[in-house]
Amino acid sequence: MNKINILMTAAALVVVAAAFPAQAADRRYPIAYVQKVEVTEPSRRNVAWENKDFLNCDDVVLTEEDVRYALLHMRRVSWKGYDPEKVDATGCEGEALVTFKNGRILAMGIEPTGRIGTAEFDARMKVVAGSTSFYECSPCRERKMALLKDALNRADERRLKRLVAEGQLSASEAEFRLKWVRAERDKP
Repeated sequence: MNKINILMTAAALVVVAAAFPAQAADRRYPIAYVQKVEVTEPSRRNVAWENKDFLNCDDVVLTEEDVRYALLHMRRVSWKGYDPEKVDATGCEGEALVTFKNGRILAMGIEPTGRIGTAEFDARMKVVAGSTSFYECSPCRERKMALLKDALNRADERRLKRLVAEGQLSASEAEFRLKWVRAERDKP
């Protein structure tokens, strides 16, 4: 009877572990099979408007290391969980092509917030049917948010300097506002 309980408990743990991965990467794209990572667009604005007073996308750049990190930590989500109309999006995105040893190519669009959109291509760059997927990468977001916070701080500084130059704000008031905004952003 004891052996049966142990086997049932072990089986239950395996099922629970499989059902709730902590932050599992997509098994279709193992990092061990990556042949080449090419960052094709280190930083670009992925929406029609651009307001550099809010955020300059050039301040948030995608690197090969970021792409590899994303492959290790991304988890698949539905379109509803990815939809930019319903979740936080910066409007900035870096793009990369990841070539695997089997010839498949994964095109990735990665935002500093950890939102990732992908499409898979065969070796002849023809889209693999049904390969468009959406991912969330919480560890990626935590990793990039320090850089994003710094970019937002620089944008605040540019905006306040412009207001001082236009005479709409005193230098002391601009300094006070900048310190306040940075302190608010640094709160956990």
